[in-house]
Amino acid sequence: MTVEPGVRTGAESDASVIARSRDEPEAFAVLFDRYADEVHRYLARRLGDEPADDLMAETFTTAFQQRHRYDPSRATGDGARPWLFGIATNLVGRHRRAEGRRFRALARVPVPADHEEPLADRAAARVGAQAVRRELAAGLAALSARHRDVLLLVAWGGLGYEEVAQALGVPIGTVRSRLHRARGKLREALGGSDPTTLREVPGHD
Repeated sequence: MTVEPGVRTGAESDASVIARSRDEPEAFAVLFDRYADEVHRYLARRLGDEPADDLMAETFTTAFQQRHRYDPSRATGDGARPWLFGIATNLVGRHRRAEGRRFRALARVPVPADHEEPLADRAAARVGAQAVRRELAAGLAALSARHRDVLLLVAWGGLGYEEVAQALGVPIGTVRSRLHRARGKLREALGGSDPTTLREVPGHD
């Protein structure tokens, strides 16, 4: 059975919700209920919790204002999700300096020495995880904005290549190229680990 993008079992599709909201504005709240938490997590990982609160609200305000321009024929994957993440990523673009400062600051957070709890395996694991987060933060800070956007939409937004292409309005070949370059640079920073498997935001436990 083929499932239309954005359709959940027993639920109205995203496209139908958006179409209905053009005459019934209150219907748009359905999309907020479906995606607000995901969008907030993505923004918080990039900019921190406090800015994420405001930008998540702005994402849905912008989407509501632009709902008449939403084209369901271009939707891939999970309906309106790439569209919303694209808006969120554009808003992050206004805070590039803040994002860069955040990652650079996280990269400077001291890692506790192993001897503080020499017999505790959990302590050693925590130290190792903190070191990885520092390296990840430093690597992310060094990436260009366009490479960082693609990488984090995949790693922290959970979007597929076609969804990222839709979110950013670029060809899928461009997504693949940027992701390849970003992965290569972060692999060097992380000692060979695949950065797209690192779901933890630096500095968050």
